[in-house]
Amino acid sequence: MTYDPRPSPHSLRSAPSRLKMSKTEVLIVDDDAELAGMLVQLLQAEGWAVKSVLSAEQAERSLAAELPQLVLLDVMLPDASGMDLCRRWRSAHPALGILMLTARGDPFDRVLGLELGADDYLPKPFEKRELVARVRALLRRQQPAPAPAPAQTELQFGSLSVNLVSRELRVNGLEVPLTGIEFKLLLVLARTPGQAVSRQQLSDAVQASAYRPQDRTVDVQVGRLRRRLAQALPGRDWIETVRGEGYAFVPREAAEGDAPADDSKTL
Repeated sequence: MTYDPRPSPHSLRSAPSRLKMSKTEVLIVDDDAELAGMLVQLLQAEGWAVKSVLSAEQAERSLAAELPQLVLLDVMLPDASGMDLCRRWRSAHPALGILMLTARGDPFDRVLGLELGADDYLPKPFEKRELVARVRALLRRQQPAPAPAPAQTELQFGSLSVNLVSRELRVNGLEVPLTGIEFKLLLVLARTPGQAVSRQQLSDAVQASAYRPQDRTVDVQVGRLRRRLAQALPGRDWIETVRGEGYAFVPREAAEGDAPADDSKTL
């Protein structure tokens, strides 16, 4: 049997137009040409770029030319063992997804395939929906993980900045001395600007070991922090009391701007 790598006119009509420019996502390696053709149409209908080959030799050439994200690999090929290919490809391409297909439903074969490096194993015959679901899950795993967001090192509110590394409060670039407890209180409040933070949350933030300050103690500490901020930025109250709830950090400069109000405008 000769293998024609050109897609049939039907598959060209049914394939999404994006396949013309996309790299191969799924490579089907199965010597059953009829089944391979059905799988190509099934997976292309889901929007994936799919290619099929009928032998291990053709598969090796295809992988050398372009590495797909996922291979559907038949265990029994005319010129090689799918198990051997699985082991070799897993060693050469650690990120390659491999889903093994086989008419042999022996649990030993499934275990062996998985131990040799297959990501999944599906016995024939199988439901189309199950195959699509497994392919989708494997392709999802092949997607690169998003880069972690850079760790936040500073909270900035106009001319006021809170450095999380040096644990310093600065106003217009000048350090405002705070005690350890005052900085902890400021940090908890400034992390959620405009939102009320309960006295219990503030108490938990400054507790030492089993010691838990009373509500009145927290009120006194917040009062001291307020005075520190008022001295550094006169005329602005950065911490508001929220009746029945606790306290809220209100970044005045962020909302009002640093420039003084223009009282000369007429209404």
